[in-house]
Amino acid sequence: MKKNVFVYFIIVGIFASLIWFILEQGKTLQSGNSYISKVKISDSKTKDTISSEKEVKTIFDPFIQNIKHPLSVLFIQIIFILLLSRLFGLLANKIGQPSVTGEIIAGIFLGPSLVGTLFPEFSAFLFPVQSLQTLQFFSQVGLVFFMFIIGMELDLTKVKKKAHDALVISHASIVFPYFLGIGLAYFIYEQFAPANISFLSFSLFMGIAMSITAFPVLARIIQERGLSKTALGSLAITCAAADDITAWCLLPAVIAIVKAENLNGIMATVAFSIGYVLFMFYVIKPIIARVSQKYGSKEKTDKTIIAISFVILLGSSYISEVIGIHALFGAFIAGVIMPTDFSFKNTLTEKIEDVSLLLLLPIFFVFTGLRTQIGLLNDPALWLLCVVVIMTAIAGKLGGSAISAK
Repeated sequence: MKKNVFVYFIIVGIFASLIWFILEQGKTLQSGNSYISKVKISDSKTKDTISSEKEVKTIFDPFIQNIKHPLSVLFIQIIFILLLSRLFGLLANKIGQPSVTGEIIAGIFLGPSLVGTLFPEFSAFLFPVQSLQTLQFFSQVGLVFFMFIIGMELDLTKVKKKAHDALVISHASIVFPYFLGIGLAYFIYEQFAPANISFLSFSLFMGIAMSITAFPVLARIIQERGLSKTALGSLAITCAAADDITAWCLLPAVIAIVKAENLNGIMATVAFSIGYVLFMFYVIKPIIARVSQKYGSKEKTDKTIIAISFVILLGSSYISEVIGIHALFGAFIAGVIMPTDFSFKNTLTEKIEDVSLLLLLPIFFVFTGLRTQIGLLNDPALWLLCVVVIMTAIAGKLGGSAISAK
């Protein structure tokens, strides 16, 4: 033991001496360095300014700078989001509501509606404007992985038996609320439409706002209630998926009509969407099935098939985003085409479920609340309109879906 300690100090001493020798010799090189000579401070006033600035600095300055670093800000944001989303989620469960409701309320609590109003300086420190885009992208990654899991849990055998029903219910849940949205626009156009906006533009956007389904919210509720593998849950998810892709095809159509643009772009979106779905089911699905048989049939699932699955997930999300039907739909389709082998799906789910559900997904729903500013409703008439719009949306979605489903 003593011998080892002696050798240790000898080695450290030798190399420390060599380092010191090189550093001392390096000082002689400074006098011949033209660049350093150019930047030497010759003005006494400048010297005084710099010296006074140095006096102001404290030992805490580096730590203050580190606190404001984007990565540090992201970490503290995630910590607050996780703690409050969990707290509000548990409170929501206590009154019989899904956790996602509590997570959205947590976002409203942290956002400009409450914390931003009561503690503006703390809110500006915790959620600076320049950090919100990073937080949004981070939340989208969690949503993509979650929709991938929901797709894997979908039982296609049950869906095939109810495919016609799903299409009818889905489109009824679009047409009826769209009609109510346009009807509502007729009564509020004169008072609330922005200047130089035609009734056609205003009414079409009101219709699309009423008819789009919050696909991730529905999927989260179904998954939390344990309905994702039931016939009812599969039918609801299928309806939402059909509703989502229809709505994302309708949106560019509405934009084109409002701007009086060529409708060729809309037809291209629809054609690419259909081609993309067919490609995923009839090309990628057989390939991943064969790869799964080769690498996934072992006692322990090979990492190669896991890596390939992630490539398909991200590739599908990328293509759907480029087409214009949102990355989450691509993630959902990627999950649907995964092999039906239980051990394979179970392994994939175990690898991403906890990180997605407990870490990344709450960020998405809290971020939704962060963008909400309840303080903008500062007039009784606006609150009344808010209630009317919400009731119209509920009547349209529940009415259109329930009647057609019945």
